[in-house]
Amino acid sequence: HPPECSERQVTFTTFVLSLSTAALEQLGYGPEEAAQKPAVNLCLARQTIDLLEMLESKTKGNLSEDEGRLLTSILYDLRIRFVETSKGECR
Repeated sequence: HPPECSERQVTFTTFVLSLSTAALEQLGYGPEEAAQKPAVNLCLARQTIDLLEMLESKTKGNLSEDEGRLLTSILYDLRIRFVETSKGECR
């Protein structure tokens, strides 16, 4: 690992957060300071949400309470944003 990465430990939480960040970018959400909004890619966003749903299903009963709550919350938020974004894209 490069020195700048050696202190970062990949946990279930960081993995879920990285997938969530990817889905948000695919839905067109980016950093506020970005000069240009990311392009919307509903197909990739749907795949990323599906991946998180699969993780939720496959890890059921094996997550800590905090991990389960985080995953449930992230999925709820992404599903709402997906619906809102897809409505906007279809106009």
